[in-house]
Amino acid sequence: MFKPVNRYIQIDLPKPKPQPNSSIVLPEDYKPTEQRHVIAKVVAYASDVRFKDQLVMCGNGASVIVDKSMIEEITINNSKINVILDNYVVGIIK
Repeated sequence: MFKPVNRYIQIDLPKPKPQPNSSIVLPEDYKPTEQRHVIAKVVAYASDVRFKDQLVMCGNGASVIVDKSMIEEITINNSKINVILDNYVVGIIK
């Protein structure tokens, strides 16, 4: 079991939506524009998270809006865990 420390929050990210096949030919280096932020579910959080009281009020599985570029993916024993520091959370969804 993983327990975040040092202001880290463990999150679950939404599953990516499959892109429909298109008959339009695009350049090989084309990348569609992505949103900068994503809504994630809180799995666990460190005891020193600065807004712990708000997370407790939201209950299990609170949703937060985070900066996608700051999400860290950790692989331990073939398991992937996504974490983010509390200062990259821009909002809580109740």
